[in-house]
Parts: sequence; structure tokens; C-alpha cells
Amino acid sequence: MHLRSIVLLLTVLAIAALAALNWSALTTPSLVSLGLVSFEAPLGLMMLALTALLGIFFVAYVLSLQGSVLFEARRHTRELQAQRELADKAEASRFTELRTFLEAQHRQAHSAVLARLDSLEARLAARAEESDNTTAAYVGQLEQQLRTHNPVVSHRV
Repeated sequence: MHLRSIVLLLTVLAIAALAALNWSALTTPSLVSLGLVSFEAPLGLMMLALTALLGIFFVAYVLSLQGSVLFEARRHTRELQAQRELADKAEASRFTELRTFLEAQHRQAHSAVLARLDSLEARLAARAEESDNTTAAYVGQLEQQLRTHNPVVSHRV
């Protein structure tokens, strides 16, 4: 319990105890003046009733205030939920855009790599063919030299 609730409860208990212990004094009739009119009535009982009525009004006020605060809290919660949903949708949209951008970048890089591989493959094939031609020329030259210097080898081939 909060300190205010404990103090309020102790005050109500003190009023109830004083009223119970002094009931005869509270119900003793006395002359009561309302300004224009005077009459005899139990002044203590009237004061006790007015105190109870004031307490009831305060409780009703606190309950209505608490109800309005709860209503506002619910409204704020709904607004926050709507804002959170909008933020989530915006974030999902950004993620979708990022994914699309990354996929396009990936496709572009993939195409560049494939083009580079094709270029390297063509150059490698050209170099291999050039190497084959060079090797064939060297072999032909060696055969030619062998034929001219050694006529026996030329018959065997």
C-alpha cells in the first residue's frame, strides 16, 4: 500500500472510532443556525453526514479521474500500436528495397564476373592455340634439321 492510502485509511478509522465512542455527544440536539434560519438538530450528526458526503464525492471524483486516465492510456496504446505497425511496414519496405538493390548488385557483379571469365577463357584459348602453333613450328623445324643433317632418320619417319 502507498503511504497516502495508509494515512487515508487511518484517518477514516479515527473518525469512525471517535463517532462510535462519542455517539451520545454527536446525537445531542443543539441550536443550529443557517444564517436566516435557526433550528434544533444534532450538530455532530450533521457534521458527520457532511464529512461522509464529502468523502463519497472525493471517491467518485477519484474514480472518474482514474477512469479517464485509463481511457486515455488505452487510446495512447492504440495510437502507439498503429504507429508501431506503420514503422514496421516502413521498415519492411526498406528491407524489401534493400533486398532488391542487393539482388540487382549481385546480378550485375555476377554478370561482370561471367564476362571476365569469358574474356579470360578466350585469351587462354588463344594462348593455348598460339602455344600449340609455336610447339608445332618448333617440332617441324627440329624435324627439318634432323632430315637435313641425318638422312637415315628421314627414311624412318
